[in-house]
Order: sequence, then structure tokens, then C-alpha cells
Amino acid sequence: MERERAAAFWEANAETWTQHSRAGYDVYRDNVNTPGFLAMLPPVAGLLGLDIGCGEGANTRSVARLGARMEAIDAAPTFVKHAADAERSEPLGITYGVGDAQALPFPDGRFDFATAFMVFMDVPDYRAALAEAHRVVRPGGFLQFSILHPCFVPPHRRVVRDAAGVPHTIEVARYFDKIDGEVERWKFSAAPEAVQEVTEPFATPLFHHTLSEWLNAVIDAGFSLERIGEPSVDEATAARVPSVADSRIAPLFLHVRGRK
Repeated sequence: MERERAAAFWEANAETWTQHSRAGYDVYRDNVNTPGFLAMLPPVAGLLGLDIGCGEGANTRSVARLGARMEAIDAAPTFVKHAADAERSEPLGITYGVGDAQALPFPDGRFDFATAFMVFMDVPDYRAALAEAHRVVRPGGFLQFSILHPCFVPPHRRVVRDAAGVPHTIEVARYFDKIDGEVERWKFSAAPEAVQEVTEPFATPLFHHTLSEWLNAVIDAGFSLERIGEPSVDEATAARVPSVADSRIAPLFLHVRGRK
């Protein structure tokens, strides 16, 4: 799939996605992925960082609150607009712009570090995106990113639940399938039924790569692997937000940090 077409899918999703994520419907982001990502992040206070694929800016703002000076880009102008609006409402010193992860509009070595929350899995050329991240990070800097876990969220994944609705098994298949832009349609499962009834499904292009392909691509881009994370939730969180309890069986997300 061409990168312009992939970006067009995200621009079409951006308005509803922003509304729903800010309403608290993205429970896996809020309870699993982002907390685990921030817990794994090295100290960033005083450093200049780039958030690649910032969406509506929630995660960029989380990193900025840790003391980093942040710049951020996204391929969807509507996401950038909402992120900039949030910055005006609560200034954290973040600069947002429209940009392509596969051709970053920044000079070599500009940033002390880069983050990418759930982005690289959605770009047609993930190797180019990793190479660009390596280019714009200074020597000694790092990239930390999260993606859907390629082993446990391949093109086919089904949560098996008991009669009480408690998850006990994750069924996966098609791990070795080469997927280049297969379009999935889905909604945030945590959205109230009344909201789901009047909301068109998100259409998102799927690009699947195996675990070895991902880790080798990080190394081939020039990074040294420094840390790997597979976040889950504790029993208390699973009880409070039952829809994320399946993350206690097998991880949904893979976190990777590489050092230049």
C-alpha cells in the first residue's frame, strides 16, 4: 500500500478517534500500553524529544509532563489540529506539525530521543520509518516504540472466555502471513452500545511482520537493542477494567528501546 493511501485512512479516522479516545474508550491504551511504556522510558527531563505519529497528542503530553521538551508529527492533519488545540488549552511547550514517519522533516541528529506509540506497525515501510528515527536521533540517543505484539496479535486473534465472560485462552493464527495493507474495520469495544450504534467503524490498514523481522529491522537501522517490554495489568486493574484482563494471559503490546 502506498504511504499516501495509508495516511488517508488515518485522516478519515482522526475526528472520531479523537472524540472516543478522549472520552476514555481506548482502555487498552490508557490502562496497559501507555503506563507500561512510560514505566520503561529512561529519564527524559531536560532532553529534546520527537514523538513520531503523535495522534491527538495524549502520549506526547505524557512524555512532556516528565520534563522533556517535545516536538511531534503526525500524517493526519486533523490529529495535529486537535493536538495543537490541547497545547493551547494547557501549554506544555510542545510543537506539533504534519509529517511522514517514513520521511521525517528534520535534520540529522536533532533529537536526544524519539518515541513512537503504536505507529510503526501502521506505516507501509516500517524499515524506512526506523531508519528515519535513527537518522534524526543524535549519537548516544535512543528510540523507544510500541507496536501490537506480532506473536500474540497476528492477523487472526480471538479471546476465548468462559461462561462468566472471563478470558482464559488467546487463539492466534496467520503469524507468517505477509500482510500489506489489508483493511480491518472495528470499533472501540469499551464505547457504550448507544455510541457504537451511531458510529461508523474505523477502517485501518494492517501491515504484519514477525517478531524476528521487527527486531532485525531495529538492528539493521543501526540501533543497539537496549530494552524489551511486554506490558500486562495487575489483578486490581483487571478487576476494575475487565475488558483488559486478556492482557494477563498474553501480551497485546511489544515495547522496544534501541540506542544509537
